[in-house]
Amino acid sequence: MEMALANGGQQAAAASEQPDHTLRFQQNILPHMDAAYNFARFLSRDQDAAQDIVQDAFLRAYRSFETYRGGDSRAWIFAIVRNCHLAWQQQGRRKARFEMPLDGDAGGDSPAHEIASDDDTAETAMIRESETSRVRHVIGLLPEAMREILVLRELEELSYKQIAEVIDVPIGTVMSRIARARREFGEAWDAFENGAVRA
Repeated sequence: MEMALANGGQQAAAASEQPDHTLRFQQNILPHMDAAYNFARFLSRDQDAAQDIVQDAFLRAYRSFETYRGGDSRAWIFAIVRNCHLAWQQQGRRKARFEMPLDGDAGGDSPAHEIASDDDTAETAMIRESETSRVRHVIGLLPEAMREILVLRELEELSYKQIAEVIDVPIGTVMSRIARARREFGEAWDAFENGAVRA
């Protein structure tokens, strides 16, 4: 009888491992899905790609969740989102319909040549009238490294330590990049406000 109970207990424990894993993932990681999407959207400047990146990131996170040992879950998932974005870039999955050459040169990789998919809608033009939307738009004009650091610090409000974990650099590097990004943002904001940069 005791043997049967012991075997039954082992089977119940084995059966409960998967639900426990799923429950812990849902409690610790899933609450950051919207923030992860926003981060991916700023990095990729492509709504569809951001969805793919986040889907890939959360699938990877779930598969490797047993290696998660606690700590800052938001920094952990953001690091995975960033890695998935870098993989997306390397695989050349950017769709041609989201890039429009402004000077006739189809080979340019400059941020000035990239126009996000929702910039052409009347609804987005109206939304951009608010200061928050203008801030987001100007951030979108910055080079990728500057966008990344500003989104993490100013929009997602991660600490220097968290950002260092996400982008895998020393805290001193984070601080200097934030200072540079803020300076570049200020210059881009002035240019945007003075009409030197188109909306």
